[in-house]
Amino acid sequence: MAQDFDAIVIGAGMSGMYQLYRLRELGLSVRVLEAGTNVGGTWYWNRYPGARFDSESYSYQFSFSKDLLNEWDWSEHFAGQPETLRYLNRVADKFDLRKDIQFNSRVKSAHYQEASKAWLTTTENGDTYTSRFLITAVGPLSAFTMPNIPGVETFQGESCHTARWPHEPVSFEGKRIAVIGTGATGVQTIQEVAKTAKTLTVFQRTPNWCTPLHNSKIDKPEMENIRANYDAMFKTCMETFSCFLHTPDPRNTFDTTKEERLAFYEELYASPGFGIWVGNFKDMLTNREANAEISNFVADKIRQRVKDQTTAEKLIPKNHGFGTRRVPMETKYYEVYNQPNVRLIDILETPIERITPHGLKTSAEEFEFDMIIFATGFDAITGAFDRIDIRGVDGVRLKDRWKHGPETYLGMTVDGFPNMLMLVGPHMALGNIPRTIEFNVEWVSNLVHYAKTHGLARVEPTPADVQAWTDHVKALADGSMVFEVNSWMTGYNSNVEGKQVRIVNRYSGSAPDWRAKCNEVAARGYKEMVAA
Repeated sequence: MAQDFDAIVIGAGMSGMYQLYRLRELGLSVRVLEAGTNVGGTWYWNRYPGARFDSESYSYQFSFSKDLLNEWDWSEHFAGQPETLRYLNRVADKFDLRKDIQFNSRVKSAHYQEASKAWLTTTENGDTYTSRFLITAVGPLSAFTMPNIPGVETFQGESCHTARWPHEPVSFEGKRIAVIGTGATGVQTIQEVAKTAKTLTVFQRTPNWCTPLHNSKIDKPEMENIRANYDAMFKTCMETFSCFLHTPDPRNTFDTTKEERLAFYEELYASPGFGIWVGNFKDMLTNREANAEISNFVADKIRQRVKDQTTAEKLIPKNHGFGTRRVPMETKYYEVYNQPNVRLIDILETPIERITPHGLKTSAEEFEFDMIIFATGFDAITGAFDRIDIRGVDGVRLKDRWKHGPETYLGMTVDGFPNMLMLVGPHMALGNIPRTIEFNVEWVSNLVHYAKTHGLARVEPTPADVQAWTDHVKALADGSMVFEVNSWMTGYNSNVEGKQVRIVNRYSGSAPDWRAKCNEVAARGYKEMVAA
């Protein structure tokens, strides 16, 4: 017998936790289904060494509760995973969220039932639930991918993906270790592993432009000062392009002299966080000459920091400009390659042919390892949806509907999938995720409340509005160099069948513009939604 609720929420990360809190406020019966054994989402699963924020801790937290803001002290400007997970557990405790969360419950399928105008959700455990509303809180980076390398299952040493790191401590002391991948998680992992490993061999396919994080501790007086300015800080986040404490400089690159540009780049490079990426000249990602200039600046920094210039050149991207892919934030990452126990292998020059029982073999040589770490990333944004059998009206699968790229209205709804609402899906402004989460959850909660109070059994966008929004999102991407490269931001993943093409996976306009469009729909009484 299926258990019945007003809403089923998939995922107990930040978005699922806050959605539960808001729906309970409305008096709705809610069940959150979570695959893990506790809350935290990204910060529950990603326990790899070095995992931490790359947006400022205090800008990443929830803002909805003054009590919570007043009682929590951050120890670092960019908090590590253990501290972040402690924070999220505090949130769960404070608001007694766990009583409505079913852990160890990975969702297998969610099918819309036309006759009852309800969703039937089934977990891999065989539990079933019915609900009027289905709300996905699956996260944009939750469906991890393993590389397509023969023999992965034959390795006899220790191995794991960074997104499924063991809960118990892992020692690197005296071990021969391989890290495959140099994206953001790979960079953070490599920095830590290199400190104690006997040898570390990094296998790199695509180098990334990395810049210094400049993390530091927060003492008591500074924390009190930060807390006193929370209102102004959150207001700033809601006004900036991507909800960070940084926003593009209003000048174009060549409005300035060469000396002014160099001084500006140096200032950004020496400053904490994402400023050099999201606080740079406004035309950095649309003007090729401007992008070449900042790319050359960062390339020179890499050459200065890496002693062996052959290695330095391998670490400098040649197939994409600075900022056109996500920029990993690092702490002495490039200096790692100056250590005698660290070696960089370019697998475009010498591809990995297979994993062996004792290591791996490239086209040039064979290696023996005690541990292999797969930092091979995620099937981003749509991947978590693809891994659930979601079917709408007439049994249409969402995965099939999105076969050639996502189609949404406002990034939160899809026609033909009534009462299904997405919290951090495709075609919405991403940026500083918690700021997006809070807005999305509140927008979704208001829509649910409207439907309940107006007796609407079914809410969904019209096909015309979905087409118009999808066309709008694609049009915004025109002219941006970001959408000319292969990356998770453009939906490209060489390890996932059918994902070897670029798509427009996210809204590339400003977060304030996107929120304004969502608010306009609400102000008009959700007239773009079909009610039956």
